This record gives sequence, structure tokens and C-alpha cells, in this order.
Amino acid sequence: MLRVGTEGVYPPFSYHAGGQLTGFDVEYMKALGRALGIQVQFVEVPWDSMFAALTSGRIDLVANEVTKNPKREALYDLSSPYVDTTGVVVVAQDNSTIRSLKDIRGKRAGQNLTSNWADVARANGAQIIGVDSMDKAIQNLRQGSVDVVVNDKLAVRNFMASQTDPGVKIVAETSDRSESVLAARKGSGYLPALNRGIAELKSDGTTTRLYDKYFTAKEKPVTDWQLIKDNAWPMAWAAITVSIPLTLISFALGLLIALGVAVARLSTNPALFAPARFFISLMRGIPVLVLLLLIYFGLPQFGWKLAPFTAAVIGFTLNVSGYAAETIRSAISSVPRGQWEAARTIGMGYRSTLGRIVLPQAARTAVPPLSNILIDLLKSTSLASSILVVELLRQAQIAAAPTFKFFTLYGLAAIYYWLICVVLSFVQHRVERRVSRFVA
Repeated sequence: MLRVGTEGVYPPFSYHAGGQLTGFDVEYMKALGRALGIQVQFVEVPWDSMFAALTSGRIDLVANEVTKNPKREALYDLSSPYVDTTGVVVVAQDNSTIRSLKDIRGKRAGQNLTSNWADVARANGAQIIGVDSMDKAIQNLRQGSVDVVVNDKLAVRNFMASQTDPGVKIVAETSDRSESVLAARKGSGYLPALNRGIAELKSDGTTTRLYDKYFTAKEKPVTDWQLIKDNAWPMAWAAITVSIPLTLISFALGLLIALGVAVARLSTNPALFAPARFFISLMRGIPVLVLLLLIYFGLPQFGWKLAPFTAAVIGFTLNVSGYAAETIRSAISSVPRGQWEAARTIGMGYRSTLGRIVLPQAARTAVPPLSNILIDLLKSTSLASSILVVELLRQAQIAAAPTFKFFTLYGLAAIYYWLICVVLSFVQHRVERRVSRFVA
């Protein structure tokens, strides 16, 4: 099994159509797998995380129009080129100041930070504005957030062919030829077989056939209603099977940890409250996205490899526990001290007092802020796409990439998030009413 990393949002090389991953690179790798007698499994990875996934062993190969250059040759095993192209300079339709590559000096260029095209723009004096993918770069260009985009000619032409009103134009080509290669970890031993397969696909006409299929055919524009019809259920299913379970599991585990940390934080024993205080400071101080990246891409360097969903659960659980611990601590502290003293006078121990007297009263105070943490967690699950979890927002990005109809798909995602939050708010109201019976 060969795990192949690709973006899934970079038409015509790698994108989704009819609910299936397709594109030149996808079909090419399937053909290469058949030629070599190897089963291929595709793993969708954001471009700026692609080589981190390769280095950490999450994938075995990158097939995403990787441009051959000396820096990459030093770090990775690069195959023979399987497609040649060049770059183009793209500007807004009404831009008359940029006519060539030399005119981009001092201009804002929307680029993937780790891409070869970012290096080209940077070498010509442009100010690099980081974006996740080409579709977002083009959208920023159309909105005026950047002045220019340098990207692959075939990808840009595919975009322009799929739009009735692209809003951008090609003003120049770069002088260099871009050779796209497959990338593997250094010393992988894959190169002899890969190069043999690439030569075979060239000689039997497969490369030419796929080139003509994806780079010369004119795309048909898709209507907004057709997009909604095609993607409403896949997005809802991603919410039902990934976003909601990820939220509920992480929140439940986070509450369990938070309760223990909160009790330790209230202790007068330095051996308990000092570590609890440090834990809260650490979990609230590290951005949840950084935490996810550390767990998923960082831990494999020490031999710990976790599945994407598992890594996401751990990351969100730790993040929630840091915030919820302080909420629970403050709720416990709000219970009058006399309640503790009264319990002691009738012979109740610390645990009994906490479980039967204090926590039921503290729950009424804690429910509203804990519900806010739960709702915020639901929305934060959109960050899980950075570690290869295909949740609701990622499903919307997949659908929007080939069509550039961002408002339609992201608007639909926003409605789904809102509806889930409405349900959570209803549950919060019912829980608040129930725990209020413990308070006179």
C-alpha cells in the first residue's frame, strides 16, 4: 500500500467531482500504481502541511505538482519529471500596472508559503502573502487583498475555463520551465520503480491521454443551486459523523480532566495546586491549532503516531480541560464556605461534601460558561482539517475549490454550524433548569 499525499483542492490536478477525488495527479497515480502492481491510497493534505506529513511518515509519497529544485533535491527523493509546465503572472481584470514578472516588485503576491511559485514571486521582489491554496489566492486577488498571483499555467487556465466571469487575467509567463515530480522521503528506495513506471506511462500514451483530458477540455460552469444540491448531504454527513462526535467526545473527556484539575487547584497542598496551575496556564496559553500540529506532526518524531481523529480528540480535550478547569474552580468557590462547615458538623468527609453538597450547587453556576466552551469547541473543530480530519468546513472547502463559489458553500457550512449551536443552546436551557432544583 502506497499512501499518496495530495491536496484535493487544486484543480485540475487534484479536486473533487461527483463526491469523488479526481484530477490529473489522482488518475496519473492510479495508472502508475497499476503499472507497478502497487495499491494506491490517497491522503488529502493541505499543501503547507504536505512535507511535514511526508517527513513524519503520515504519507509515503507526494503527488501534487511538486516542482523540482535544488533545495528539495537535498531533502527528498525526487522522481523523474512526469509533466512540464510554466508559471503565469495573474492580476485582476482591471489592473494595468503589472504587465510582466519584473513589475511585481513591491507588490503583494498571494502564494502558498512553501511552494515553488512563492520562491519565484519572492525572487522578483514581491511581498509574499500566505494563503492555503490556489483557489484562495485567486479569491484574494479578485477581492483586492493581494495584487498578483504567480501559479501554474495549467491550473490557472483550468480556473479561467470554468468561470463565466473569472475577474482575473494572465499578463505574462515566467521564463523558467517547471518540472513536476513525485517526492518521497530521503532514502526511501522508491525512485527506481517510480522512474520506471513514469517512463512506461509516457511510452504507452497514458500521460498524453490524461494531459489532453484535463488540460484541454473546457469546464462547464456550475450553478449555486446545483452546488447546494450536490453538497448539502455530504456536508451534513461530515457534521454528523465527524464534527459533532469530535465535539462531544472531546468535551466529555475535557470535563473529567477539568474536574480533577479544578479540585487540585483548590487544594492547599503545593504538590497538587502547583502542577494544576501550570497545566491550566499551559493549556490556555498554547493556541489549539499549534497543539493539534504538535500532537499530529510532532509526536511521530518520537515514535508516536496517532490517527487524525484520535489526535484531534486529544488536542481538543486538552484545550477544553484548561478552560473548563477554571470555570469549575470558580463555580466551586462560589458555594458559601458555610456549606463545607455544615457538612463537617454532621460527619461528612471531604469527598462526600464535594460530591453531594458542593458540586450540585456549583453546577448551576458552571453550566452557562461551560456551555459557551462547548459551543466554542464545536466551531473550533474546523481547525481539525489542518491534521487531515475531513470535518464540516473541510468538506465545504473541497466543494468550493473547483468552482470558486465560496459564499454558497461557506454559507451553507455557517447554517449547519448555527443549527447545531441552536440545538446545543436548547440542551443547555434544559440542563440549567434541571440543576436549578438543587438550589433553594
